[in-house]
Amino acid sequence: MLKEYKSVQEVVGPLMIVEGVEGIKYEELVEIQTQTGEKRRGRVLEIDGDRAMIQLFEGSAGINLKNTTVRFLGKPLELGVSEDMIGRIFDGMGNPIDKGPKIIPEKRVDINGSPINPVSRDYPSEFIQTGISTIDGLNTLVRGQKLPIFSGSGLPHNNVAAQIARQAKVLGDDAKFAVVFGAMGITFEEAQFFIDDFTKTGAIDRAVLFINLANDPAIERISTPRMALTCAEYLAFEKGMHVLVILTDLTNYAEALREVSAARKEVPGRRGYPGYLYTDLSQIYERAGKIKGKPGSITQIPILTMPEDDITHPIPDLTGYITEGQIILSRELYKSGIQPPIFVIPSLSRLKDKGIGKGKTREDHADTMNQIYAGYASGREARELAVILGDSALSDADKAFAKFAENFDKEYVNQGYETNRSILETLDLGWKLLKVIPRTELKRIRTEYIDKYLADKD
Repeated sequence: MLKEYKSVQEVVGPLMIVEGVEGIKYEELVEIQTQTGEKRRGRVLEIDGDRAMIQLFEGSAGINLKNTTVRFLGKPLELGVSEDMIGRIFDGMGNPIDKGPKIIPEKRVDINGSPINPVSRDYPSEFIQTGISTIDGLNTLVRGQKLPIFSGSGLPHNNVAAQIARQAKVLGDDAKFAVVFGAMGITFEEAQFFIDDFTKTGAIDRAVLFINLANDPAIERISTPRMALTCAEYLAFEKGMHVLVILTDLTNYAEALREVSAARKEVPGRRGYPGYLYTDLSQIYERAGKIKGKPGSITQIPILTMPEDDITHPIPDLTGYITEGQIILSRELYKSGIQPPIFVIPSLSRLKDKGIGKGKTREDHADTMNQIYAGYASGREARELAVILGDSALSDADKAFAKFAENFDKEYVNQGYETNRSILETLDLGWKLLKVIPRTELKRIRTEYIDKYLADKD
């Protein structure tokens, strides 16, 4: 028999203090019944003697201290998982919101997960094709990797996320591919965009959506990514699927953490965020990966908007330390009308070398990638020089690189949100653009590849 308490002493924001409790545990699920009979949920956040601090998921509005009953359920917050979740839409607490039938769970799982033993982790090495040239060709995504997208307010990260969700696939592997999409603090308009896009293109048939809207309780945002990752772990490690997890927007998640931290009167860290922000983010990011002996995997693409486009802000700064690279969206390219506005120079995939080459993409991939990077950087420098000194100050090689950079933005980067390029199309497009550069300047590509792929393009 679960014991009931009517000893609520204080309610501050999303937090509630209950006194006289005994035998309860950290992270335990709590059921709160208000004076009107309404039931809400929470979890134990802190225990101090016989006092418990509870984090309320549905907010504290309308709670009467005297007539509120609290029950500790003796278990953590759980998600009922089943393969029937594929094709369905849930709220941030795992409740269906698509007017479909209730899910009959195969099992119930603690949403906090359990860490993957480092010894049992398998090294990511298999190429995932997103259909976006700037990612596939230059910042390759590898199965089991965590590769965030750094965006800014008003930039089209939602379009990029939807495009990746539609197009992503593992080449040469017949295993099932699923997308788990977790959205935190997004507007109704954004949520409808994703639902419509997934439904229209058929991507919903292999996707599970967890959506926390901006008008939902901020505290629910803390559980949303954990719900999504719990579902992903079930599909990957128990059903053998390749799962791509897209989380947007991690900035809203961190803001919810800051709200709880402030209500707890904790000493703030950088910019008011709690000192444990790094640890908390790592608990989300480190749930990506592959396990030896199991066919499934979790690949993660977290999306975050950098406040004031500041890459040194605590959220992107800490994310960069935990994850394996970053894809950066550029406001300059966006204003130029380039879609998607991915800026390749500061973008990086630390595992790209593991997923490319003969047998994975193509033998010339690594060389052309390095040459395109170098050519684009040289071309941008030449264009900046021309602005200051005029075109007459440029050498013939500089002019060639400037032309290459211009063509690269127009044709390679600016592919639109509906174009799905195969990796071979991306590599061939790279060779086509490299024709502008004199052969003597192609110093990063082996001669045999130049002879093979540029033989008839002199």
